[in-house]
Amino acid sequence: MVYRTAIAAPAVSLRREIDRLFDDTLGALAGSSATRVNDWMPPVDIRESEGELTLSLEIPGVAPENIQLTADNGVLTVSGEKVEERKEDQQHRYHLVERSYGGFSRSFRVPKNLDESKIEATFNNGVLTVHIPKAAIPQPRKIEVRTAGAQPAVSEGSSGATK
Repeated sequence: MVYRTAIAAPAVSLRREIDRLFDDTLGALAGSSATRVNDWMPPVDIRESEGELTLSLEIPGVAPENIQLTADNGVLTVSGEKVEERKEDQQHRYHLVERSYGGFSRSFRVPKNLDESKIEATFNNGVLTVHIPKAAIPQPRKIEVRTAGAQPAVSEGSSGATK
């Protein structure tokens, strides 16, 4: 496993640098880097069970009070900010910074069969878990087609009916 980690680390670092390059370029084209919505994007796992849809977002270092969760018109949005902790001075300087800081926002379209009014979220060990229960889906019902002026058919089990 050490071999895989040694190979993967530079690739991950390169990907982050390429993402930053695109973010900086697109931010500059939009006006300034201060207008960017996302300084970083937390990874997410989405899984479905019989009763609910669950989203798990990795947001280590973000205080729960710095997380906003909104559901509006079928869109679930998770946003917040990770405050930068580094301080550089004469005695301490950084040689490598790979941790992400700043604001983030992720939006997800919520399928119609989910109950947005019952969304719950928990935060534990840097992972935000959002539970969205499935709503009861109305079952189709069979509608009898009658001819004009005809009486509805009475089933055998009805009281007072004679054959």
